[in-house]
This record gives sequence, C-alpha cells and structure tokens, in this order.
Amino acid sequence: MLINYLKVACRHLLKNGRFTVLNLIGLSTGLACALLIYLWVHDERSVDKFHTNNSHLFRVLENKPHEKGIETSPGMPGLLAETITTTMPEVVTATVSTPPGWFQKILLTTENKSLKAAGIFADRHYLEVFSYPLIEGNAQLALGNRNGVVVTAALAKRLFGSTGAAVGKTITWKLDRIQETATVTGVLKDIPANSSTRFDFLLPFTAFQDVMNIRDLQPDGPFFTYLVTKPGTDITQLNAKLSKLMTDVSQANPARELFLQHYSDSYLHGSFENGSSAGGRISYVRLFSLVALFIILIACVNFVNLSTAKASGRMKEMGVRKAIGANRGTLIVQYLSESMLITFTAMLLALLLVVLLLPVFNHITDKALTLSPDPGIIGGILAITLVTGLLAGSYPALYLSGFNPLHILKGSVQRGTVTQLLARKGLVVFQFTLSVLFLVAVITVYRQIVFIQSKHPGYDKDNIVYFDVEGKATENMPAFLAALKEIPGVVNASGMVGNVLGAPAIRYTWKGRGVPETILCRPFPVNYGMIETLGLEMVAGRPFSKDFATDSTKIIFNEAAIKLMGINDPVGKVIEFDGARAEILGVVKDFHFQSMHEPIKPLFFKLDFHNSTVMVKLAAGRANETISKLSAFYHHYNPGFTFDYKFLDEDYQAQYAAEQRVGVLSRYFTGLAILISCLGLAGLATYTAESRRKEISIRKVLGATAANISFMLSTEFLRAVVIAIAAGLPLAWYCMDRWLNTFAFHINVGVGVLIFSGGIILLISLCTVSYQSVRAALENPTKGLGI
Repeated sequence: MLINYLKVACRHLLKNGRFTVLNLIGLSTGLACALLIYLWVHDERSVDKFHTNNSHLFRVLENKPHEKGIETSPGMPGLLAETITTTMPEVVTATVSTPPGWFQKILLTTENKSLKAAGIFADRHYLEVFSYPLIEGNAQLALGNRNGVVVTAALAKRLFGSTGAAVGKTITWKLDRIQETATVTGVLKDIPANSSTRFDFLLPFTAFQDVMNIRDLQPDGPFFTYLVTKPGTDITQLNAKLSKLMTDVSQANPARELFLQHYSDSYLHGSFENGSSAGGRISYVRLFSLVALFIILIACVNFVNLSTAKASGRMKEMGVRKAIGANRGTLIVQYLSESMLITFTAMLLALLLVVLLLPVFNHITDKALTLSPDPGIIGGILAITLVTGLLAGSYPALYLSGFNPLHILKGSVQRGTVTQLLARKGLVVFQFTLSVLFLVAVITVYRQIVFIQSKHPGYDKDNIVYFDVEGKATENMPAFLAALKEIPGVVNASGMVGNVLGAPAIRYTWKGRGVPETILCRPFPVNYGMIETLGLEMVAGRPFSKDFATDSTKIIFNEAAIKLMGINDPVGKVIEFDGARAEILGVVKDFHFQSMHEPIKPLFFKLDFHNSTVMVKLAAGRANETISKLSAFYHHYNPGFTFDYKFLDEDYQAQYAAEQRVGVLSRYFTGLAILISCLGLAGLATYTAESRRKEISIRKVLGATAANISFMLSTEFLRAVVIAIAAGLPLAWYCMDRWLNTFAFHINVGVGVLIFSGGIILLISLCTVSYQSVRAALENPTKGLGI
C-alpha cells in the first residue's frame, strides 16, 4: 500500500512540474534557513552545559542599591569562596578566580620562547568545580602549588612542542611590574568551543594573594566566586545565608543582597535591570527561533495555497477513489504521503544548501558550526521535516478528502468556492504581513547600527592605538611617554590603569549632604594628558597639569556624577570622597564609556602614575607609517618584548557585534522570506490565469483591452497585499519600538520607514503578479476558446 501511495504521489508531482518546482524551491529554501538557525540556536543553548556539575554549579552575584536603582555585579571578595566552603554545609566546594579577560595578555617566557597569552588566577578547587579535563597532571593538586601553572594543550605545543614535554618545565610570567617563575603542573585539553570562559593558562590564586596582600575576608572585591551545592539545597535559604555573611563582614546597613545564578544561565541570561534578570543573548535566541518558525510557516503557506488551488483538478479522482471503496482516512494518508515526499525531497535539497552556505554563515556568526551526525541535530532535522510536512499537507488532505463523491461525479461541487478563495487570500495576507515585519526590522536595525557608528561617543576613538606597559616603560613612565610624543605622526600619548571601555563601577562613599551616601562610580586612574589624548571636553575647570603639583590630590568628575551628587558650582569645592578629602578640579562632559544600551553613568578621573595601558593618538592619514615607527621604537626601548597593539575604535565596534550580526542575518532572512512569498504569489497568479483562461478570452472578444485584463487579474491579489501591509506596519512599529528601547540612546522607527517598507513590498508584489497577468492578457483569445 505504501509503495502505491508513493507511485501515485510521484506521478502527480511530475505531472504538475511547474507547481512542484515552486514548492520545492520555497520549501527547500525555508528549511535551509530553519536548519541554519537551528544549528546556531543549538550551539548557543549548549554553552557551558558540558560541566559535570552543571545542575548544581552557580556563580555568586550581588544586587547593589544606588541612587538610580540597583546594579547587579559579580564582583566578590577574594576570600569569600574559602569562607563559604568552611562555613556552609550546603556547599560541596567553592572557588575563586580573577575575572576572565581582566588581564589583556600576560607575558610568558621559557628558555627558547617569549609570547603573550590569556591567563587567569584561580584557586586549587577551580578544576574540581569546572570540567576542564587534564591531559597531564592531577586536577586536585595542579593549582595547589603556589609556584605552579596549568597550561592548555595548544599553549603547551606553542611553548614546548608537545603536551608531554610541558610538565615540569619552567615558565617565567610577567604582569605589569610583577615577575615570577612557575613550574608546569598540568596540561588541560583545549577549552571547548562552547565554553564562555576562555583562557590559555591558569595561575594559582595564592600567588595573586601574595602579590596583592589579600589576607582577610574584605567587604568588597572584583573577583568571581563559583560554588557547587549539594543535591536538594534550598537556594533561597542559601542566598539569605550568603547575604547575612557579607552584611556581617561589611557591617552594612541596609543588609547586602547576594544571590546565586546557575553558571550555565549566565551566558544567555547575563543582563540585569534594577536587580532583576532582563534577558541578554537569550533575546536573540528567541528572536531567531521565531524567524525560523515564520519562514517555515511562509513556505508551508505556499504549499497549502498551491495545493488547494490545484485541488479542483483532482476532484474527479477523489470521487472515483471514494466510489470504489476508499475511505476518508485512506485519502488523507495519500495526500499526506505526497506532502511528506516533497518535504523530504526539499529537506535533501536544504541539507545541500546548508553544506554550501555553512562557511559563510559561520563567518557572519563568528561560530564553528558543523552539520555533524549528532543525535540532537539528527532529531532536530527529522522533527523539522515531519512538522513541516504535516503543516503543509494537512489542510489540502482534509480539504480534498471531505467532498461527497456523488456531488463530485455529478459535477455539482463548485470549484474555487468563496470560502476557499478567502482562505487562500488569508494565507497570502499572513505571508506578506510577516514580510512587512521583516523588512521594517531590517531597515530599523540597519539605521540603529549606523546611528551608533556615526554618533560621537564623546571621545576621539579614531586613530588611537593602545598597548600594555612592559619592560623599561614600567620603570620610568614619564620618560617613556615623553619619548613616544617625539615620534613623527604621534599627536599625543598618555597612560592609564585599565582601558576606556568595559571596566566595572565600584562602590564609593561620600558625605556631601551631611550623611554618608553610597554611589557607584567608574574610576579612571590616568596620567597627565589622558583627557587631551582622548579628546574629552571640559565643561568646567581644567584637566590635570604638570604645572600644578597639588593636582595629584584633586579629582575630576563627569556631568552624570555631579548631577547625581547634586553639587552646584563644583569647581574648587572640597568633598569627602572614598574616605579622603579631595578638591574638585573640573567637570568633564559626559561620554560613552559603556555601550549605548546603557545610560551614561558617574565616573571620576584621578592622577595615577603606575599605568598598565598606554594610549597613543596618531595623526590622521598616517596610521600605518606611524605604527611602523612606534613598533621600531618599542623594540629598541623594550628589547625582547613584542609590540602588541589594538585600535580603540575596534573595541568600540565590538560592543555592538551582536547587533551587527543580527543586522546582516536579518537582511538575508528578510530577502528569503520575501522571495518565498513572491514564489507563492507567482504560482497562484499562474493558476488563476489558467483557470480563468476562457473568461479572459471571452472578455477580449467582447472588447476588453490587455490593460483591462491585466488590471483585473492583478487587483485580486494586490488587495490581499495591501491588507497585509496595513496589518503588518503597526505590528512592525510595535516590535521595533520595543527593541529600540533596549538602547538608552536610539533612533525612532519613523513614519518614513513604514511608508517606504510598505511601498517596497507593494512594488515587489505588483511586479510578481503583473508578469503573469500581462502574459495572460496578451494571449490570443482563440487559444483560450479552443478555436
């Protein structure tokens, strides 16, 4: 029986080749899009799930109240993990590390090589909490030695040629002015691609404790704390115990609020707003999952529309089948088998498209996705195919099998009933409503990205390079900066601690209004000339100057900080800030030291001559030439050190990498959604022209012009498109307005964008329908009348 179904299905599909091709193109394109999105979503949802302790692995966060609300921070004291392990029986073990990416690169030196690599300091429990398997060494002991170091397999090969040769070898590491020697105690497998934490080597946290003299549990800190709980632990109660511990340590009033978040949730749910989870990357996962669903629905609508349109040609076949004993269930299976056959064929074509497009897709998404025989991926592909086949074939099957055979054979069943026509036009409306939504989204995302890129962030990000301070430069920063400024093409140079972008705010106290108040403020420890190098604008007072020795005790705030503290005429006023008295030297105009998702927050500048980063402003149009000179100077000044630099504008753009990828992907998916919709519209227009061939011929014989006929056929479908535009534009405005509101600084959707999008969709639809309409209108009427 199954073979018979397949034979009939193949014959029918081959007989109606034009409609089969249209269905295959639409379905295969839609399925290919859905598969690519599925691979991306599957990869995103797998991040950090590989850890053995995943279900009981948490990171510790704190909600910090301030004048404008609540800020959530992962920064914890250095000895909190040790205290938790010894005092809380609900916790199996806890570990602490410096924040990943806190240090740009650390210099490593062996007997034969010197290179920079990404490293973090972590305590001895780190490799028990996290599942980073060791190729060489013991996970429980590797970080227990204060003078040990654990390297990844890739780093071991770069330094020593092989993983086996690394253990026991000596490495000298240098960070700022700190230089120590360590012995390789373990070699890790390379960090999995789906790990959100990336590093090349691990150093013992005890070494960092000694350098920074961390001996007691302090009230605050920038370190990350992770813990593994026992099964059945009440997390709410554990949160309360953690909060009480930190409240007692810091003698805070009101009480501090610490809480736990599943470690594997932090990648997708990493954003917090006013103390509550506010999404994060999960928003894009949900967005593209919806896009995949909509594209599949658009492709299914094409299938349903074309199948029901062709149904009238198969009514007698259905009548005969029913007359000789076929029941409705048999007919439903017959038509679903046709649907599944074409869907599986489309899936094979889609898999071929995915293989061809995956390299480009990986480049856009910055992923390394593969179409591997993974059980989850195979199950996903089969599920997508089955659901698509059922969605596409169920309505035609139910529709065709429901007619009374007596009425069919007598010819009393009307073809193209009002209900059927309304259903088809309703599906067309649905398709183009989604197309309108996609098009408005693409234009809005593009305009917002252009706005971000063109809006001046308040500092000169162009033609500024920065690099770490190393070697002799750490011994005499004034001389090093003075020498840099003498290089032709260098406009200015200065040093700072950290970088312009990305550093967290820190809690400070001040007594400006009579009582101690807490504010969250971003510190900028800088050398002379940093404000000028970055091109920051002073709205009051002046920047730091070597001409005034007392500037080392003064402070410069931004406008946001002054507004928050409510200080009038701030220049020259002395305030008690962070436990010390400081005179306000000036006020710098607000600038974006975070992404435009965030409002501009308080910050302050203080003089600091122990800099970790040097910023160099280059003359416009001379970047390559000047960098060559900088490199030569650096190697001469710091022999044995590599000149690794980055452009500040690259860091600025990196803040919006997710939005830029969304913009590129949206353009592709929107184009495909419109293409699939137009394929369906072209198919329906072709069918309509064929089914009304005699009517058109009679009208032409009676004097109708080609323009009259073309207008008549086109308006039938264009009405549906106009309705879709009218329905889609308000929906698109609502969705994009909500997305734009995730930015503190953004454009408005604008009426012009809506009108333009609607006009584009209408024009594309008109071109699609007009071709078939004009072709039918120009046909010789004698052919239509069979003369």
